[in-house]
Amino acid sequence: MTQATGTLYIVSAPSGAGKTSLVKALIDQLESLKVSVSHTTRSMRPGELDGVNYHFVSRDVFVEQIKQGDFLEHAEVFGNLYGTSQSAVEKTLAEGHDMILEIDWQGAQQVRHALPQARSIFILPPSREALRERLTNRGTDDYGVIDKRMSQARDEISHYVEYDFLVINDDFNTALDDLKSILRSHRLSQACQQDRYQGMLAALLSD
Repeated sequence: MTQATGTLYIVSAPSGAGKTSLVKALIDQLESLKVSVSHTTRSMRPGELDGVNYHFVSRDVFVEQIKQGDFLEHAEVFGNLYGTSQSAVEKTLAEGHDMILEIDWQGAQQVRHALPQARSIFILPPSREALRERLTNRGTDDYGVIDKRMSQARDEISHYVEYDFLVINDDFNTALDDLKSILRSHRLSQACQQDRYQGMLAALLSD
């Protein structure tokens, strides 16, 4: 058995749909799956750690990294910059690990252009009412920010048609099972299995 190249999974969702919680649970349950830690200029929230949740940097540092071509993708969302290190992603995939990349639809378009072999998943809430409730209950934004996120959500959701898979986060455990099924089915695809079992397949077909 040879070491196969990993698959990059793009995961997007409107703010409050539960993307981060689902991805964390997925990472905890699948040992070979890694998560890309993005760079951002936004302020650190209570409980977050630099280098774990994000690489928190100043706007000047971020802009300089853009100039140097450090990012696979980058975008400005709600006044904050977000970006993904291309070298970190390529290194993880080359080591045979699958990787999850949590980004918005703008970043997803950039990544699909650069890495068309990436698979993409869009996570949706069951309703707009549920989305507002989740944004309110997480207690990190004031009502003005929540209203802004809700008005932005419709535009974000309209991009679901650009993704390979659609997961509805109504029940958390069901949505998590759906995500695991997507990753498992792709790992069992002919192309991935051929990459992983080159030696065994050659032996089975030998005279």
